[in-house]
Amino acid sequence: MTTLSPTDSLRLFVRLSRPLFLVGVMMLYALGVGIARYLGNNIDWNTYFLGQVWVTLLQLSTHYFNEYYNSPADQENPNRTYLTGGSGALGPGKLPRQVAMTAALISLALLAWMTVMVIANLRPGLLAYLIMGLAFLGAFFYSVPPVRLEASGYGELTTTVLVAFLVPAFGFVLQTGNLHRLLAMCAFPLAALHLAMLLAFELPDYGVDAKHDKCTLMVRMGWQNGMLLHNILVLSAFLLLALAASLGLPGFVAWPSLLLLPLGLLQIYQMRGIAAGGKPRWTALVTGALALFGLLAYIMMMTFWIN
Repeated sequence: MTTLSPTDSLRLFVRLSRPLFLVGVMMLYALGVGIARYLGNNIDWNTYFLGQVWVTLLQLSTHYFNEYYNSPADQENPNRTYLTGGSGALGPGKLPRQVAMTAALISLALLAWMTVMVIANLRPGLLAYLIMGLAFLGAFFYSVPPVRLEASGYGELTTTVLVAFLVPAFGFVLQTGNLHRLLAMCAFPLAALHLAMLLAFELPDYGVDAKHDKCTLMVRMGWQNGMLLHNILVLSAFLLLALAASLGLPGFVAWPSLLLLPLGLLQIYQMRGIAAGGKPRWTALVTGALALFGLLAYIMMMTFWIN
């Protein structure tokens, strides 16, 4: 039995926590707060940080549960990349699988404590409670049996709604108490690229997921239809951006966002090449998918904060 050094254990635990995904969701929370700031609201930083900690704890619990329940299948995946096929932090010579379950339960306990803190200190309105409740249900049941949304073909839709809609809305609502159409104008293009990103992430895992009866959206649709849907979603994101611009999305947000179109076309080109039988470059595919979604989120977040 291999004994890990404290440094190796810490490094693997950080990998288990998926910090890159944590940063992505932080940007989306900041987007919601940035829109509130752009509309003339003074930012309450205590509210900002309490809300962000709540979101991060919820996300961490989801990551750890997902790692725990998917670990056996992930260890068989020959196409694992640094973004797909699990974190690669669990298994022989690495962290024991139980570490993920323990971390998930601790995260849930801290989340419960943070929920009390949010209620006691912020006294949010009914809309914030509704968002928190929906976010918790979607995140908790993403991997946890017996629901396991990720294995039903609906987990991707649930996650997209949570990440692209509920997280920015939560940041905005905590600051303002209501919603605004700018949230929807940003959320719909982000949602299209987020769902496309998840489909790209699932393609390298297709064989292992099908073998283990993990009915992801890609498996449920079949790889050909899933790849076609990916391409449609990428194009739809830019059409939605153009539509939002015509309906009042500020130009300082819309035009930089539309400059990502060549990256979107490159992503479609890669997917079409794989569909035509070309040798898949999985790392390039999933990196492109993450970059496309992440850059759009970053551009939207930054432009609202600096204007």
